[in-house]
Amino acid sequence: MNEKLQKDIEILCEMLENSRHTVFFGGAGMSTESGIPDFRGTGGLYTADGAGNEYYLSRACLQREPEEFFKFFNEHMVFPNAKPNAGHYALARLEATGKLSAVITQNIDGLHQAAGSRRVLELHGTLSRAYCSRCGKIYDGAVLSSGGVPKCEKCGATVRPDVTLYGEALDGFIWREAENEIAEADLLIVGGSSLTVYPAASLVGNFEGKHLVIINYSPTAYDTSADLVIRASVGEVLGELVSL
Repeated sequence: MNEKLQKDIEILCEMLENSRHTVFFGGAGMSTESGIPDFRGTGGLYTADGAGNEYYLSRACLQREPEEFFKFFNEHMVFPNAKPNAGHYALARLEATGKLSAVITQNIDGLHQAAGSRRVLELHGTLSRAYCSRCGKIYDGAVLSSGGVPKCEKCGATVRPDVTLYGEALDGFIWREAENEIAEADLLIVGGSSLTVYPAASLVGNFEGKHLVIINYSPTAYDTSADLVIRASVGEVLGELVSL
């Protein structure tokens, strides 16, 4: 580890120690370190084939061509062998010791919960849960990869993933919970997010606390507003943070 990175981590550690309410806001960079590709990153689905791939992850595709939707979804969005990385475990330890109030995530992989985090606000939903598009019956997310188009055992309608698809609004209850957490926070740590996906990224713009910290390899629109910007692996930084 270079001297600047070590110094930045020490500064962040001091901020954390002096914080009364810390919130972590995470993006795809948290999951790429677990082997899950970033949809909008280099080589991702969005850049590889253009924005047309958004259709296959849309409400319209699910309704019009459910076979195509589930084929694409299972091939490109489900990673059953992915495991939590050092960053996920570090956040869980920070929460367990009372130093972290909540994790707000744009990811749908459930790795924060798998690592032990309890207060996780999933802005875009989760792959661990599914529900009937007609009667609302809840299913385990495993039903989505059982092959073909999953059907509800109660009413026979299509069972869909409990995630926000293109053409759908975010869950209002989760959004308000996230707004409340950020309003209460005096330290907001943003990790692994380019802050380009809206409306989720707009939450950061509402932060009025004491310290904003961004941990991300590439620049973001909020870098100039941040008190500390760390260009490094979010997993490495968080892992070092809990070891100090």
